[in-house]
Amino acid sequence: MAADPAVPTLSIIVPVKDEEDGIAPFVARVAPILDGLLPARDWEILFIDDGSTDTTLPAIDLAHRAEPRVRGLSLSRNFGKEAALSAGLDHARGAAVVPMDVDLQDPPEVLGEMMAKWREGHEVVYGVRRNRRTDSLPKRLTADLYYRAHNYMSSDKIPEHAGDFRLLDRAVVDLIRRMPERNRFMKGMFAWGGFRQAAVEYDRARRTVGKTKFNYWKLWTLALDGITSASTWPLRVWSYIGVVIALLSFVYALYMIVRVVVLGSDVPGYPSLMVAVLFFGGLQLISLGVLGEYIGRILIETKQRPIYVIRHTIGIEEQG
Repeated sequence: MAADPAVPTLSIIVPVKDEEDGIAPFVARVAPILDGLLPARDWEILFIDDGSTDTTLPAIDLAHRAEPRVRGLSLSRNFGKEAALSAGLDHARGAAVVPMDVDLQDPPEVLGEMMAKWREGHEVVYGVRRNRRTDSLPKRLTADLYYRAHNYMSSDKIPEHAGDFRLLDRAVVDLIRRMPERNRFMKGMFAWGGFRQAAVEYDRARRTVGKTKFNYWKLWTLALDGITSASTWPLRVWSYIGVVIALLSFVYALYMIVRVVVLGSDVPGYPSLMVAVLFFGGLQLISLGVLGEYIGRILIETKQRPIYVIRHTIGIEEQG
């Protein structure tokens, strides 16, 4: 529990973009649950407006006027959800911090079970979906494939079907804040820290307010960021492919020598030559693309630019 009365026990951080219709329903549903969990009312809800173009920021300001424990940060542009989460972690004051989505698909009623496990001594309590019935079949298949691929290639295992909805102890938050990388994959960063972890299962509801900001391209980009930030396996695999191809080429060369000695020389076929050229050219382009992904991330890291820029605050003094 928080010892300083000015420091809340629990902080809820909520990244939002163009969610003007979701702010009031979120506060109306979550605030009574938090009041029931924390009789001292030592909680806060921190919205991070990630470059909204609608009236999301005025909606946050209106919620703050009605409930001072609702606070807000407005970023100077859309930096992405991972950067918005980082801003929330940097400014959350609670002894425990829970990232949540404003769409309420992750039920706030689960917070009670998370708090109970936290009080038992767990530093990370992550929510796990019992099923993905609310997702389309392609999304279910690709999500399952991604979790398996990530955990196969990376030593930092992430729980399958667990999103950003989780409770983080202040020790975990402080550790993540010390991580300097600009290419951020928060699930991987949560996993890297370790600590004592526990799972809470829940059923995810369908979205009823607003629209998702994640299309398949953004999900693919996030998956690519997750794999390249947590593993060098995509780089290493090309060494193995090169060795296999070299061995096959050597075997084929021996075959050709024996064939010429025994049967004599013949004119090689043009189609087979083109297939070989295009095949190996394609492999080279793929390997260059993988190298380019990592080099691009090195470039971003060397620039040392801020992860996010704050334009405006509501109920909070800007921190360094």
